[in-house]
Amino acid sequence: MAASRDSGSASTLIRNPLMDLLQAVHASGSISGAAKALDLSYRHVWGELKRWEQTLERPLVVWDKGQPARLSEFGSKLLWAERQAQARLAPQIEALRADLERAFAVAFDDRAHVLTLYASHDEALVALREQAAGAGLHLDIRFCGSVDAIQALNQGRCILAGFHTPPQPQPGSLAERSYKPLLQPGRHKIIGFARRTQGLIVARGNPLGLASLADLARRGARFVNRPLGTGTRLLLDELLAQAGLSPDKLRGYAHCEPSHAAVAQAVAAGQADAGLGIETAARSRGLDFVPLLQEDYHLVCLRSALDQPPVAALRRLLAGTDWQRQLAALPGYAPARCGEVLSLSRLLPWWAFKRVKGPHAQTG
Repeated sequence: MAASRDSGSASTLIRNPLMDLLQAVHASGSISGAAKALDLSYRHVWGELKRWEQTLERPLVVWDKGQPARLSEFGSKLLWAERQAQARLAPQIEALRADLERAFAVAFDDRAHVLTLYASHDEALVALREQAAGAGLHLDIRFCGSVDAIQALNQGRCILAGFHTPPQPQPGSLAERSYKPLLQPGRHKIIGFARRTQGLIVARGNPLGLASLADLARRGARFVNRPLGTGTRLLLDELLAQAGLSPDKLRGYAHCEPSHAAVAQAVAAGQADAGLGIETAARSRGLDFVPLLQEDYHLVCLRSALDQPPVAALRRLLAGTDWQRQLAALPGYAPARCGEVLSLSRLLPWWAFKRVKGPHAQTG
């Protein structure tokens, strides 16, 4: 198996020839269409499918006279199981890819900058890494929960961390209780990145007519969650509290997937009716999306890192029109003061400092 790029999800995949065959038949509805899509001969595709059926001792494709070819029940289950595994593995594969890029960047280009970033899962960061590489800036991105990302920054394991909150999160909110102990005005600085939409990822056509978390509880819809420590899990718990719903009202609250892509794949595979996630993940898999709110995705670093060459290079890239145009083209994303250094205490109004006149006044 070999790693490749999946244009639908913008994630690195491990290629498997059988899964490529099944996906092509599923998409085209014919052996000849599958052969054309894969740039192979009809005879080769036919022979490979028969060979795999003999090996697995189960039918993979059903041919009814006068009807399009379709995957058997076993073939469909096999394909969806593989896609779910790919979605779950994508963050780890991306980390390995970043390790390789970093090693080669350091070895072959003395002028290249390497910037280590721990961040909550985000499709725009994947796109940013590709654009940055072309400018001699190699982003070593490790996707993890928002809380873990900031902890990694404070422990010196990365230069930048990525996390997300609703705009101007209120004092007393779950976001405050989670992030305030980890962030210090004066020590940390925010670099503007993006505003994105979070909402319900649902099957095409939204067959259950879901429009809110209350609808999920009322209709007993199967839900797929994100793990503890992720920003999206914090957001869900905050929204549930605002709606007066306890977590046990959501059927499947304990069913967790590691990324937005994996949540979308679970819905696409019919394992869940809905999950909270970003629009890009839904659209890339042909699913529908019910927007619930917009949130700010923040990049945070220590104040002392602002003048380091890799951070300065990233800020220039973020402020450029090329990147902002690419970001705006992603479903559910919009530029938000890209590359600007922003005051922590103004963006996250959880700290109330007394105004002190003179040179010792406290600022964020």
